[in-house]
Amino acid sequence: MTGFVDSHAHLDDKRFDKDRDEAISRAQEAGVGLIVCPGTDVAGTRAVLDLARKHECVLAAAGIHPHEAATADAGALAEIERLAADARCVAVGEIGLDYHYDRAPRDVQRKAFEAQLGIANRLGLPVIVHCRDAFDDCLPLLERFRTRGVMHCFSGDADTALRCCDLGMMVSFAGQVTYDKAAALRDAAKAVPAEHLMIETDSPYLTPQAVRGKRNEPAHLVHTARFLADVLGLSVEDVGRITSVNAKVLFGLAAQNETAVVYPIRDSLYVNLTNRCTNRCVFCPRQRNPRVKGHWLGTEEESEPSADEVAEAVGDPTRYDEIVFCGFGEPTLRLEVMLDVARRVKERRGRTRLNTNGQCDLIAGRPTAPLMKGLIDQVSVSLNTADPAQYEELCRSGRGKDAFDSVVGFIRSARENGIGVTVTALDYPDVDLDTVRRMAEELGAEFRPRKYRHLG
Repeated sequence: MTGFVDSHAHLDDKRFDKDRDEAISRAQEAGVGLIVCPGTDVAGTRAVLDLARKHECVLAAAGIHPHEAATADAGALAEIERLAADARCVAVGEIGLDYHYDRAPRDVQRKAFEAQLGIANRLGLPVIVHCRDAFDDCLPLLERFRTRGVMHCFSGDADTALRCCDLGMMVSFAGQVTYDKAAALRDAAKAVPAEHLMIETDSPYLTPQAVRGKRNEPAHLVHTARFLADVLGLSVEDVGRITSVNAKVLFGLAAQNETAVVYPIRDSLYVNLTNRCTNRCVFCPRQRNPRVKGHWLGTEEESEPSADEVAEAVGDPTRYDEIVFCGFGEPTLRLEVMLDVARRVKERRGRTRLNTNGQCDLIAGRPTAPLMKGLIDQVSVSLNTADPAQYEELCRSGRGKDAFDSVVGFIRSARENGIGVTVTALDYPDVDLDTVRRMAEELGAEFRPRKYRHLG
């Protein structure tokens, strides 16, 4: 983990006047490597730009908050556009709509919001959007302008969060997600795919529950990260990596797309053998964005790792609960390399799992489960449906019913060879999960439903 990114903090607020530099130092000591400070009017934007020029770890955004929308005349908007072009400015924000407080007339808010969406598009910058009780007006505007950005301090429900993701927006959670009465907000966080998740403090506001009663500051971001890790079933390191990578990608920072040979998630270590696959599943984002839980998995066939390279990257396998052959392709396309690595892992008393589309025998042209016996402890097979015709429609193997039959045959063969089998299926539209569950049980396998759009 290279450090957390606090994607929204008002360090220009007067409540930091006595210890602003110290607060920034405390944030860095806590592992917060970058802090994005949005402007809320012209004067505030100048102030955060001054901070960004003074502190390498601080970046600015230029904008007029909906509360200040009445000040967004032609001169103010021109100045915001000029300030937003500064090299230390990474976004246009904080902009948006606030129908909760209505401190500016709604038509005035919408006009200011539209004008600043236009500024962002002209400058090629993302937007930091404030939206409170105004999603029905806000989201259509984002769709019309096709502006990328982040829904700051998200306050909607799970369905609204997914609508934001469908527009390509990031969804950022602040300290209020930790509050006792924020169950609906936690459900929204669970619904957001990792590739759209960000975190923030919105300091000096919304202090996390763990330090409630104190003025909020960027160092407190770690409390929200720890809380979300528990909610999402991830490690704190996972949350830090995911949200920091997402923020760096959004804000155009130097997020290196170095292909991971192995990559940790929770207490497992995954092995990225190949991006090649026999399927072209309708729900697979491999070609669009080969990133899983903050790890970049894009690789070309000529740069696929050797067994020696994988074994070196794995190191001591007992540091992890299991070594998982997964990646963003079908691992059994490199069957011999996989078995070689598995043998080395077992020699060092590690546990192994294979995540596969189950077409192993078709790929190899021979039964593969006997070759895995004693080397692979568990296989997770993506069956996805109990209907052969629907399987071809969803997974697009190009092999018709032969592909589905091969998957079912491999599940049976793996069980016969003493390998534990879990059958998985996505909660994809029109897939009957209960029928898949029954089929898995008839095959002697466990069943695990998976969430559509959630990887890793």
